Amino acid sequence: MIQKGTILTVADNSGAKFVRVYHIHGGSKRRYALIGDKVSGSVILAIPNAKVKKSDKVHLVIVRTKKKFLRKDGSIIRFDDNAGVIIDNNDDLVGNRIFGPVAIELNKEFGKIVSNAEYVI
Repeated sequence: MIQKGTILTVADNSGAKFVRVYHIHGGSKRRYALIGDKVSGSVILAIPNAKVKKSDKVHLVIVRTKKKFLRKDGSIIRFDDNAGVIIDNNDDLVGNRIFGPVAIELNKEFGKIVSNAEYVI
């Protein structure tokens, strides 16, 4: 479960390495975000000369969580880290590569993330 203040690793090549979440989209009283949810955050660490700079405000889609995720067929998956992919206002990817595995449940809303990912679980 991702909540306000959580530090996420960025799973794309936009230039950001870590992002701190400050808002979860989907309601004013929403506390937690799971795989496939949108969040807003600020960049904590970024590489030099990249698309995204330190302290930029960005929108992300959660692609991995440490919290167990129950699928409709009854299976449970979980990942080793909490990670997100940076998107722009039109839900397009800022980077063009996605590192690490992503869940197949992202295919409904974010097909570009699944098609650019290294591994789909």
